[in-house]
Amino acid sequence: MRSSIDAVNQWARERGIIPLATPVYQFLKTVSEVGELGDSIAKLDRDGIKDGIGDVAVTLIILSSLYGWDFEDCLKHAYNQIKDRRGKTTIQGVFVKDSSV
Repeated sequence: MRSSIDAVNQWARERGIIPLATPVYQFLKTVSEVGELGDSIAKLDRDGIKDGIGDVAVTLIILSSLYGWDFEDCLKHAYNQIKDRRGKTTIQGVFVKDSSV
């Protein structure tokens, strides 16, 4: 994963996205890509879903870099926040954390 993150950041630098894009613009780009991903999911377009997941990841890697953060560190931080959560998973596969946590 490390080399992919580095490649995305290099690609964004070569195109001037880093440092010229603002975090707000990059967030809006992420939302746009999430919309496209949702469209692919609704259409059961497996190739579109795979591409959409990658596109969302690319925008988030760039967003983390615009804040001066490493994407992998952000992912580790998020995992550390959720790793000990307790709760239940609904029949639809949605995890609902215990309210006491």
